[in-house]
Amino acid sequence: MVFKSKIKWIALLVLTLSLGSLVAHLSLTKFSSMNLVQYSAKDALSHDFPNIGSPGGRNKKLWGAVRSLESLQPYANPRNHYPVPYENNNVFIYAKIFGGFEKIRSSICDLVTISRLLNATLVIPEIQQSTRSKGISYKFKSFSYLYDEEQFIASLKNDVNIVKSLPENLKAAKRRNEFPTFKPQNSASPNFYIKEILPNLKKAKVVGLIITGGGCLQSILPPSMSEFQRLRCRVAFHALHFRSEIQILGRRMVERLRAWGQPFLAYHPGLVRDTLAYHGCAELFQDVHTELMQYQRAQMIKQGIISEELSVDSHLRRENGSCPLMPEEVGLLLRAMGYPSKTIIYLAGSQTFGGQRLLIPLRAMFPNLVDRTSLCSKTELSDLVGPEAPLPPDIFQIPRSKSEEQLKEEWNRAGPRPRPLPPPPDRPIYQHEKEGWYGWITEKEKEPDPSPMDLRMQAHRLLWDALDYIVAVEADAFFPGFNNDGSGWPDFSGLVMGQRLYERASSRTYRPDRRTIAALFNITRDDMYHPKHNWTLSAREHLNRSLSEDGLIRQSLLSKPSSFLSHPLPECSCRISSVEITKQIKDKDGIFLYGGEEECPKWMQSAGAEGIQNDDTELAEDDNDVVEQPESKGADVTSSLTSLIDHGEEWDPND
Repeated sequence: MVFKSKIKWIALLVLTLSLGSLVAHLSLTKFSSMNLVQYSAKDALSHDFPNIGSPGGRNKKLWGAVRSLESLQPYANPRNHYPVPYENNNVFIYAKIFGGFEKIRSSICDLVTISRLLNATLVIPEIQQSTRSKGISYKFKSFSYLYDEEQFIASLKNDVNIVKSLPENLKAAKRRNEFPTFKPQNSASPNFYIKEILPNLKKAKVVGLIITGGGCLQSILPPSMSEFQRLRCRVAFHALHFRSEIQILGRRMVERLRAWGQPFLAYHPGLVRDTLAYHGCAELFQDVHTELMQYQRAQMIKQGIISEELSVDSHLRRENGSCPLMPEEVGLLLRAMGYPSKTIIYLAGSQTFGGQRLLIPLRAMFPNLVDRTSLCSKTELSDLVGPEAPLPPDIFQIPRSKSEEQLKEEWNRAGPRPRPLPPPPDRPIYQHEKEGWYGWITEKEKEPDPSPMDLRMQAHRLLWDALDYIVAVEADAFFPGFNNDGSGWPDFSGLVMGQRLYERASSRTYRPDRRTIAALFNITRDDMYHPKHNWTLSAREHLNRSLSEDGLIRQSLLSKPSSFLSHPLPECSCRISSVEITKQIKDKDGIFLYGGEEECPKWMQSAGAEGIQNDDTELAEDDNDVVEQPESKGADVTSSLTSLIDHGEEWDPND
């Protein structure tokens, strides 16, 4: 009995102490809550950027203009006799454009040039990806979904007659398909239009063009047709304005990036399924993405687009520069250049084939990786799209289970290449799997037709690409992941680089040689995150050279033959005579690769020279204030990259 009573007293004491402790803690919480600091995202951001809200200093070695290119100025005005088009020519060209953002933009420029060549009136082209049948908002027509029609017509009134639609007496004949229709190649020559199209145009008064390859006129024209090249520049850089809602939101995004008080770099991965399949880069990816690329490549072989085997060595393609720089490699190159981990990087591109998984290494190296969803609210993006009709409900049925004989037959028919494993038993089928763009690959041999949601999302991607285009052109630096791919199609990065070259040639635009970069990474493949100092210096030297004349010469050789807008020199630029002119360089055919620009007119001389002088003054002042990166003291990028790896054992560059 005595033992039991002692236990009761001990239990009572413990209970009393616990109750007293609870009361004490509650009292402390009550009286100290008024001194707690509420978390603020802006305060956390200001920890990374102490100069937020005010312009901060910038390292000219990372963000400064390329001084050797400052003499180049934009000048696309006509320079010879250039008559105004005859208003009542009574012959019309209408066109349907297929493809994404970059193909649309390049095709429109070619259409205007052809209309000028044939002295025809251009009907505003129909963009097939943004027609009403794709489910876009009723507020917009095809062309006006992306561009400003009125600005387009007014800007080119001295170049080409443009109308919004055919006259009423010709619309009915068009519906009855009474007019000849042509499907020109993107490498069609001016002679093709003069000999083939012009006779039909004079006879029928109306000709239709179907454009699928991202253009309908060869990129490089004879020197005697330089005025047509300058017309292309006026269309792309002056007449093609996005509709006002896109421009306002795009400028707002740039302002929000500038409000952080730091320069920012724009990066476009260029990971597009069609281009990757064209070059045979499937083995660089994993799982279902490899299957999807192989299927797309097989379709291209059937259509005659490519004449190679289905399976190729993707690693050999990567070594010769035919495959893109992966985001992980771009991150390592930027760190080798000396960009700190707090650098703001804007991720451009409406889609990245391979998903967010590919961006994990880049995001680990540069946590301030942002995109349009980071800078814009859902309301802003939905307002840009406009009111849309609701789509029909998605009627989805779980596929019937297959018999054991069917599974064995499919496995034997699949061949030696690995296929994705089927889902484990009793696993629920999620919404993204039944609506996803890749869900069919495990069940069917043929890709299904796009659903209404897919068609609508294709139209939306035009808007997202337009926003990214505005930000990328205005960025302090631009780094392409995949341009000059050799496919002959225009690419997003090429268009951005061309406009940056036109508007301000000295802007910091990297033009890396992927073959050289691949060779550099092969040297340190087993030690990517601990590169030697010599490797860092080699990578830095190559990227710095790509910013200047060497990069422009290579761009002229590789990019201009497939897309004039990616390298509008020398036709659309001039040089300030007060600056020392670099040696002129020509190719074997006598075409200027660099230095063939004319002298700027007098009214541009004084303004351009004054701007360069101001830049030199700022450079001299900033050089005294620049604080070098820690790598300059011998630690190079190894120390900064090692700190990223040490935070977790899951970091494996081969994952």
